[in-house]
This record gives sequence, structure tokens and C-alpha cells, in this order.
Amino acid sequence: SCQVRPKVAYVCEWEKRPKSNHCPSIPLVCAWSCRNLIAFSTDLKNEEDDKGHMIHIIDTDHPWDVYSINSGHTEVISCLEWDQSGSRLLSADGDGQIKCWGMTEHLVNSWECTQSSSLDGDPIIALSWLHNGVKLALHVEKSGSTNFGEKFSRVKFSPSLTLFGGKPMEGWLAVTVSGLVTVSLLKPNGTLLTASESLCRLRGRVALADIAFTSGGNIVVAATDGSSSSPVQFYKVCVSVVNEKCRIDTELLPSLFMRCTTDPVRRDKYPAVTHLKFLTRENSEQVLLCASSQMGSIVECWSLRKEGLPVNNIFQHRSPVVGEKQPMILKWRILSATNDLERVSAVALPKLPISISNTDLKVASDTKFFPGLGLALAFHDGSIQILHRLSLHTMGVFYGSSDPAIKRQRAGGPTLHFKALQFSWTSLALVGVDNQGKLHMIRVSPSMGQMLDMNTLLRHLLFLLEYCMVTGYDWWDVLLHAQPSMVHNLLEKLHEEYMRQNQALQQVLSTRIVAVKASLCKLSSATAARACDFHAKLLLIAISSTLKSLLRPHVLNTPDKSPGDRLSEICTKNTDTDIDKVMINLKTEEFVLDGPPLQSLQQLIQWVGDFVLYLLANLPNQGSIVRPGFGFLRDGASLGTLREMLVMIRIWGLLKPGCLPIYTATSDNQDSMFLLFRLLTKLWLCSRDESHLQDPDETLIDECCLLPSQLLVPSMDWLPINDGVITKIQTKHPLRLQFGKPYTLPGVNPNAQVEVFRSPASQRMDHLRCLHLGISPTEDSKACTRCGCVTMLRSPNKTNAMRQWEQRWIKNCLRTDSPLGRGH
Repeated sequence: SCQVRPKVAYVCEWEKRPKSNHCPSIPLVCAWSCRNLIAFSTDLKNEEDDKGHMIHIIDTDHPWDVYSINSGHTEVISCLEWDQSGSRLLSADGDGQIKCWGMTEHLVNSWECTQSSSLDGDPIIALSWLHNGVKLALHVEKSGSTNFGEKFSRVKFSPSLTLFGGKPMEGWLAVTVSGLVTVSLLKPNGTLLTASESLCRLRGRVALADIAFTSGGNIVVAATDGSSSSPVQFYKVCVSVVNEKCRIDTELLPSLFMRCTTDPVRRDKYPAVTHLKFLTRENSEQVLLCASSQMGSIVECWSLRKEGLPVNNIFQHRSPVVGEKQPMILKWRILSATNDLERVSAVALPKLPISISNTDLKVASDTKFFPGLGLALAFHDGSIQILHRLSLHTMGVFYGSSDPAIKRQRAGGPTLHFKALQFSWTSLALVGVDNQGKLHMIRVSPSMGQMLDMNTLLRHLLFLLEYCMVTGYDWWDVLLHAQPSMVHNLLEKLHEEYMRQNQALQQVLSTRIVAVKASLCKLSSATAARACDFHAKLLLIAISSTLKSLLRPHVLNTPDKSPGDRLSEICTKNTDTDIDKVMINLKTEEFVLDGPPLQSLQQLIQWVGDFVLYLLANLPNQGSIVRPGFGFLRDGASLGTLREMLVMIRIWGLLKPGCLPIYTATSDNQDSMFLLFRLLTKLWLCSRDESHLQDPDETLIDECCLLPSQLLVPSMDWLPINDGVITKIQTKHPLRLQFGKPYTLPGVNPNAQVEVFRSPASQRMDHLRCLHLGISPTEDSKACTRCGCVTMLRSPNKTNAMRQWEQRWIKNCLRTDSPLGRGH
């Protein structure tokens, strides 16, 4: 039945070609971060220089750009772990070496080792960052609620270790083959505090281990010697700092024997435990076990429960003491088990934090929402199955690639299968690395292939987009399932849900929702112009908040409202089209600034002036929605912000004329800012009331038609089109890609979609500083991996005001709120 209704759709395959005649290196481990970065390692050393095994990092939207790190690991890398922010990576090898990697200048293609620890000669088999105490629960049953606080709630969870004041202490924990647990703590001064302790008094060989955390701040380690006839041991690990030294205390917890070893039919059929995983890192009470042989595997799911301790018959007739309760013990009980399976080669567990209870099946059947409920098993025959993580029932099957070369291999040579598998953070995609050194991306349907109506599918995607907005995670994997025909409805529903939130939450998410809308608009050629508008809106919000932050109250006692708030209030109430009359109502002494800061911000002021002129000059030409700027004509809030900026700039121009925007006018006595403010106010009056939008009158349109004859209209440099793979995989056909070679659709100009919006000149722009870099810039630059926003890597500015502006965007892109950037 699974063959006629496959649930998992294949997306693309990425292949790394060998540079020599040797066989390609085989990735052994991989890890997927919340920023949609994938790290994987190979089992061969770098052939060019003997510096150790390589770690490769890719951004999922630009898979051909692989960033390779000479790790310095002398043995095969056994573990890779991203931290919660997705900006740091842990690597461990078979010689006991652990290294912490961080981005250099926040670039995804520049990494350096910041810390390291070592247990010489003791291979690492399990590795994890200490928990920071942040846990968010996702409530599927409340997906129809209008309140984000009901859909996503903060769960009480204690960090593994805290500093003074309750701040979580950073660090990592590892388990070795010899049964040691080692903890490394990152002190605030940058030094490393390391300690090691045996898991139990009688140390023994540990073949497999996994790490989980409890809500009380403890750590639980599961370990097995690899034999299915041996018990799976569990240990509680407590970490503390005493007298500036790290202390580790361990305690033995209840253990279990796999049920297959007690079955007379299967007692000797599966001799080895090949996979041991907690279902989630934040739930130490449910564990997944896989026992295998050369012929097949079996998977079991166990749960730790409290049970009453039976009392001996001698004490049954004793009179109970008032308030006495039956003694309770913790005991492992099996939840479910599979039948005999093909040999399992890899396991992937979902990261979506939905509740794990027996009601999940009912919620899934009612809402048809399955992300986070399924775990993935890869088999040696090349297939992948999605199983329910509690019942282990089959939810979906993927039978491999349609590549003829792979089919020939299956007919003859060794079977292609996955050696490592990882879910994305929303469980809507799988990445796998196979035994031939190829990297595969697989799209996992949120409905597991069930036929859904469009409204239900939109609600699922909307729910996950909201989750990414609240958590700050990258939403690239959600866009995999958004078809161009869905973009308009998704934009409307996302805006409706956002407007239903309270004012405080709206302010927190104000820029992130604009970034999500921009990325959605890029999926369809019909909405590409709106993506330009959303990027421009993000820049306008950033410039407005920066310029307003320079204002200071004239008197020392702080008033109820800041100068920026009073400016907004006065400009909203005063509908006069004369900019000088609006200025009269302001306390101009609050706008007094020194000359150097104003002059250094001139390029940002110039962008505001050019953008106002561009919008007004193109008002008569906005006959359709395909031109950039259309979205601003009905956006009363953005037009009001532009009005406030013009008033502020006008006042600053009286103090420092050199900071004013420069216009090329046909008349020497033309007051350009006065003219633009008058026309902008008329346009703002038509759209300031969202419930009663009005079309611009003929007089305003006629005056805007005359603008090009009065002022030279600048050509706005819109952001380049997204050259990522997300715009190329909207169809169901798989793509075959190669590292180092950017992919373009056959016969399609990658820049054709945006050429209408860009200036014909090939000038390069610094989109952060609003500076022209020339045709062939010589300065090193960096670009956002999501929107293509380019800026110089080194700052040419020396004034504090401009440096503060640059420092605000050293980690995140101002146009997409994305933390990803790559250097050129």
C-alpha cells in the first residue's frame, strides 16, 4: 500500500566530485542547525595538506557553496553538534579531541576554533551542549487560536548549570568509549573549566550513548556496550562548580533489557544494538532502541513510568497509617515495537517541540498536522520510512532516487543507502548522506501525503511560519512547501494573525514578519515587486529608528514621551502640507546635534530623500502590482514615517546644510523638500485610515506627472534576485547539483525577473551604507545568503554615529533579519 501512496517527496541531490582518481570520501556524521546550516564530515583526511579530517558546512539555499574547514582532528570525526543559536559548532573525534568552532566576523564561510578540550586516546561517542533553560512548547491542538501565547508557550525548564543571578553557564558534555563523562564549562572570562568522571564505579566499554536533560537541570546519559543481551544503563549526571572547580556527580538509574532478547524466536536474531536515541533531548523518559543483524533490524520504543511497589502479603493486613501512600518506583515499560525490518542504517528524530503523549494520534487525525510526530529510519536497501514516534506505525515511505545510474547500481553493485540522516527544525525536510559521498535533500509533506484542501494546507504552513517568527529560527524549510499560487493567501493570513496580537508582541515581531513576507514574495514572479517593497520597508524602519534615537530631550528630567514619540504624534495630528508650519509645533532644541554625526549620516538621509522622490514620480505609472513601490502607496504607516523623516531632515538642514539630500533641479529657486513634503502629505491623507482608503485625486497625479520635469528622478538600486535553490525547486522534479557550480534553470536568465526594477548601470551598491562601490569594487565585501544584500567588510567611517549604525547589523542582515552572511 505504501508504494501506491508515497508520503515523502524527493527534492534534490548534491554531489561532491573527487579531485583525484580516488573514491569520493564518505560523510559519516551530519548536523542541521536552526539557521538552516548543515555540517558534515568525511572519513578521509585532506589530501592536499595533512592537517586532519575535514568539516564541510553548507547553507541549504546555496548548497553548491561548500565551506570546508581543516579541523585538525587526527582521527575520524564521530560527533557534530550545533548550539541553540546555530552560530557555534562542536566536533569530536576518535582520539578524544573536542573542538568548538565559531564564525569569524559572523560569516558562514569563515570559521575558527575558539576552544578545545581533550581526553587523549579515548574516543567520543556522544556529545551535547549544556541546556540553557529555554524550552518552548508547540500546541497543535490550539493551532486555530488567534493568540501566539496559546499556540507557543514557554515551559519551565532549568539550565544544566547557572551563574550568579541565574544566567545559564555555557559548556558541553561528552561520553567516551571507556565510560567516562567529561564536562567543559565556558567561564565568562573566556577560559575553559574541564572535569571528568566515571559513569559508574565499574567502568566498562560503552559502544553507544545518548544525552538528554530534565526540567530540574539534571543530565541523563543512556549507554550500552553494543550487545542486545546486555542491559541499557541510564545515569543521572549533576554538574556544579565548587571553589572554582568543576564537579561531576553520577547516579545509577533504572535500566532495561530489550524485549527482543526475551522473545524465544528473536533471542539470537538481533545480537547488536546499533542505535540508541532519546526521543527528544528534553525528555529523558522516552528512548528509542534499534537492534540489528546482517539480515535485518527491529526497533523498540520505551517509556519510564512511576509504578506502585507491590507489598508483601505479610503486610497486606496491617492497618494503614493516616496519610501513608503506597511506595512508588521508576520502571521502564515498552510502548511499541516494530516487526522485522530491513537493516537500519541511520535514524533521524524530529526537533519540533510538540507534546509527546497518547493524544498525539488523535490530534494528528483531527488536524491532519504531522510534523514532529514522525521519526525517520533509513535502510540498507536505500529506502526511508517515517514512523510515528510513539506507536511506530508507518506514516510515509521514500523509495530513493529516480536516477538511472543509481538504479543500475541497485541491480548490480553495492546498494546505495544513507549513513547519516537529520531532520530540519520544523521537520519539513530531511538531509541524508549516503555511502558514496553524496548529499541528498528530501521534502517531507506536513500532511504525510494525505489529500488536503487548500485552507488546511495553508493553515499548517502558517502555523509553522508563526513558530519560526516567535523562535527566531530560519524558515527556509517551510518555504519548500509554499507553491507560487499560495503566496498571496499566505501573505494575507499571516498579516491577519499578526494584527490580532497585542501591541507589545507586534512591536517585537514587526521586522521579522516583514522579512517573512519578503521571502514569500520571491517565490512567485507575480509578487517579486512586493519583495522589493518589503526590503525597502525594512531599511526605512531601520533608518527611522536610528535617526530618532539621536534625539535627546532638552531638559534632564525625562518626560513621559521621547522626542521621537512626540515627533510622530505631532506629525500624525498636523495634516498641513507646509513643512515649515509643521516644524513650528516642535521643540527644535531637541533636534540639535553636532555637525560630524549629521554629516556622516548623509548617505542614509539621501536614501530617504531619493525614495520619496521615486515613489511620487512613479505614482502615475502604478497601473499594476508588478512595479516596486506599489505597496507603499496604500501603506499609511510607512508614508507617515517618511513624512516624519522629512521634517526631521528639514530641521537638521538648518543646523548643517551639508547633511541635506541633494537633488538635481531644473530651477535654481526650487525648494525641493517643500515640494516633496506637500505631495507626500496629500498621498498620506489618502491612505492614513486603513478602513477608508481613497484613491489619489487627479490634481495630485498631475503634479506627480510634472515631477520628472522639475527634479531628476533617481534610479533606485533594488536588491538582486534571490539566486538560491528555493526558487528552483517549486516543481516536484528533483535537481542534481554539484559542489562549486551554481545551478541555473536551463534557458533562463537568473536576473531576468528583476532587470525591470534595477538601473541599467552595472554599479555595485553597498546596501547597508547606501554607497556606490563602482563597477569593479576592490574592497572586500560580504553578502546576505537570503536576500543578496551586499556591504563592505571593513568600515570606511570613523564617526561614532555611523559606526553605531554599522554595529547594529554586524550579525543580522537589515533587509531580511537573517543572521547569515558570506564573505567575498
